[in-house]
Amino acid sequence: MSNKQVWRLIPFLEASGNVQMAIDKWLLEQHHSRKHPPTLRFYTWSPAAISLGYHQKQYPQAWENLTWQGEKLDVVRRPTGGRAVLHQGDLTYTVVTSGLAGNRLQAYTKICEFLIQGWRSLGVELTYGTSGRGYIHNSNCFGTATGADLILPNGAKLIGSAQLKRSDVILQHGSIRLQPDAELFTQVFGTESLTNVQFPQSIEQIITALIAAAKDCFDMEIEVQPFSQLEWEEIMVYSNHQNAAFSSLKS
Repeated sequence: MSNKQVWRLIPFLEASGNVQMAIDKWLLEQHHSRKHPPTLRFYTWSPAAISLGYHQKQYPQAWENLTWQGEKLDVVRRPTGGRAVLHQGDLTYTVVTSGLAGNRLQAYTKICEFLIQGWRSLGVELTYGTSGRGYIHNSNCFGTATGADLILPNGAKLIGSAQLKRSDVILQHGSIRLQPDAELFTQVFGTESLTNVQFPQSIEQIITALIAAAKDCFDMEIEVQPFSQLEWEEIMVYSNHQNAAFSSLKS
């Protein structure tokens, strides 16, 4: 019998930004109230979206009218901090766990281990970014790389992460840039996208490698478990609240 902690793995999910952020917030609250085990999940945003950091009050009005492949871009607010992120051609991961020792940056480092190890198994070496002074003035999260971010050997940022802590429970999620559209990136941020790297692996292969690394780094077993009907109903309540709160901020 294994004494390893069992984490829940939510199957890959494509959904709107509002739903994805409601899920992450719900998972944090559930784990905080000890109704739910630590969780790992991977997802994409449909339609493409711009997520704002929780404290990011201002953003260009033009973002409300951008389209991608005939669909309007969503503008949503994350429960976590940081700057704006364009979610198109990316893969997002979420880790919800508790009991990590150390300060905020040490918790980042502990959680990011599985990303570094997973990408290393795919032949990609990642290192931590170094925070530039311009970070706080840059509306684009991928315009700077802080100590919470992972960069490629050519200096381009591959993964930008953000975190929210509720007592000893941590929600950390991050965007992994796989095939961003350079033209859309320029439309959103007014600057050229950082160097793009073509990865030969499929999203499925990348997720598989990251799950294997997570099992090793967190010393855990995983149980694949989709959301139940009841859980979806609870999540949609979070989603509706979130939508109403964001709409009131904009008006």
